[in-house]
Amino acid sequence: MRSFPPMFRRLLMILVLALPIAACSAWDGRQDALNTQSGGDNSPEGLFAAGMEALNNEQHARAVQYFDTVEREHPYSAFATNAKLMAAYSEYMRNRYTEAIGALDRFIQLHPAHRDIAYAYYLRALSLYEQINDVQRDQRTTEQAMVALQDVINRFPNTPYARDARLKMDLARDHLAGHEMVVGRFYQNRRLFLSAIGRFRRVVEEYQTTNHVPEALHRLTEIYLTLGLTEEARRTASVLGYNYPGSEWYQDSYSLLVQDDNGQDRPGWWRRNIGSIF
Repeated sequence: MRSFPPMFRRLLMILVLALPIAACSAWDGRQDALNTQSGGDNSPEGLFAAGMEALNNEQHARAVQYFDTVEREHPYSAFATNAKLMAAYSEYMRNRYTEAIGALDRFIQLHPAHRDIAYAYYLRALSLYEQINDVQRDQRTTEQAMVALQDVINRFPNTPYARDARLKMDLARDHLAGHEMVVGRFYQNRRLFLSAIGRFRRVVEEYQTTNHVPEALHRLTEIYLTLGLTEEARRTASVLGYNYPGSEWYQDSYSLLVQDDNGQDRPGWWRRNIGSIF
């Protein structure tokens, strides 16, 4: 879900109450405020109002032009700083995340004490989060998004931004675990068992709160049995049975441990020992 900047309504109300003439001049469409050689309203107020109107009408590319013009032609006006943030938001709404991040980095560097600085950090994190790739692909952006989301949580822990960042962190963490599972299964299918073990163990150890852990434990049980590491298989299966007794992966692991490669029940001592650990 797209996040709307908290400053939008506040700024729009200021413009409506304090600058009715400038706003109407920009909004009525009779002059293009970007054309500095025309008779249009090229004041910072008029340009900013036109940008807000374009943004409100979902004309995001046009909004960027207006906000950039405010910053370029009126850099010392009261509207220039807010125009930077609104331009970044407009780029974000256009799915131009690289441009949004660049603008937000500049805003954060130049205006660290701005009253909307928390939102700037949050929007930067969202711009990374929106670029998270399918689990089949490289997850560098996912890792960057997690760092940015954690930065929001650390800097602004008691804000709505931090609460949403925590939720997105959980989703990103699950995404990374899913990628590890994809790679682990790839290695397992090609009998590259040591590499597969490394991936599945990482899921179990580093992504304990994700829903991929039961399968990771089952895959480890499969590999250990294939390698003849019976005790390792039993220990891994016991963790699976204790923590996820109702999981389908528990049922699969139990079946592997009580049946041989031909699908026949293993000897009685096997069944007795396996039954004791679940």
